[in-house]
Amino acid sequence: MAGITIHDVAKEASVSIATVSYVLNDSRRVGDDTRTRVLQAISRLGYRPNITARNLQASKTRLLGYSWRPVPPSQFTPVLDQFWQTMAQAAAHHDYRILAFPTASPQEELVVYEEMMLSGQVDGFVLSNTNLEDPRVRALLGARFPFVAFGRSNPEWDFPWVDVDGRAGIRMAMEHLMAEGHHRIGCLAWPAPSLTGRYRLEGYHEALAAANLPAPEAWVMRIENTHDDAYAGAQRLLALPPAQRPSAIVAFSDLMAMGAINAATDAGLMVGRDVAVVGFDDAPVARFLRPPLTSLRQPVAEVGERLVTMLIDLVNGRSVAESHVLLQPELIVRASSAAR
Repeated sequence: MAGITIHDVAKEASVSIATVSYVLNDSRRVGDDTRTRVLQAISRLGYRPNITARNLQASKTRLLGYSWRPVPPSQFTPVLDQFWQTMAQAAAHHDYRILAFPTASPQEELVVYEEMMLSGQVDGFVLSNTNLEDPRVRALLGARFPFVAFGRSNPEWDFPWVDVDGRAGIRMAMEHLMAEGHHRIGCLAWPAPSLTGRYRLEGYHEALAAANLPAPEAWVMRIENTHDDAYAGAQRLLALPPAQRPSAIVAFSDLMAMGAINAATDAGLMVGRDVAVVGFDDAPVARFLRPPLTSLRQPVAEVGERLVTMLIDLVNGRSVAESHVLLQPELIVRASSAAR
């Protein structure tokens, strides 16, 4: 219907023009009943706001920037793939969009951030794969530009983040394996610079210490997050003398767990009988492996929803009720971690 204005919507819904604006811009809390009444009035009247004019007036683009790292065809990133999808859905729910762009390194990412901030292309950024001394976090804090992160960084840096408790997750996996009778447990870990890997390795050592079990250095393989590196690392673990060889392996990703499964199978061992394997991420393919893979499921949908909501609140000058959120993973037990 031509000529319908915000004034018509306000009259139809029996609310003020300001209330209609709050609903359209998601710029202030509005009661559910009032919001529903405004949306129904918009639908009945066929009102279509002038998006360009609205954004110019509000000095907002309603775009949230997110950089992603291209990965080789031999790798996959199920958590970040799901994270991106969840973010896009959550942003759309608030009438925002995700502007995604590939970068090869944090340094390249910084250059793009600066260009986007100077040109006003986005209202804020979502970061992932954060680390200690992360240059992106440092730069965005210094610029006082709105951002949130999937992951932590330096403890003294105060910024909004949501993370999954990898330390608790690996402890959960270790306790499960020990309850199944495994007392020699190897670990396919990430390289030392990885902050996420550090938390997960702490969980591994804490579980062994709590059970008064040994933790030989030879049982921890610090490797890249690839199938081939995990295959080679598992080969080294399984080549140890029988009295020293781990009867179970916990891997920091499902991709690494797949490398361990293949290494064990090629060595003539039956996974789930001769050696147990546990992964992390619960990728969709995990339940289709033979044997199906025990893995730690991350609440990625909740991570994406929380981060987008946080960022939109920051962009609109609203306070964030909880800016540091640590979520718990869930252990999904399958046949790859059978009893010893």
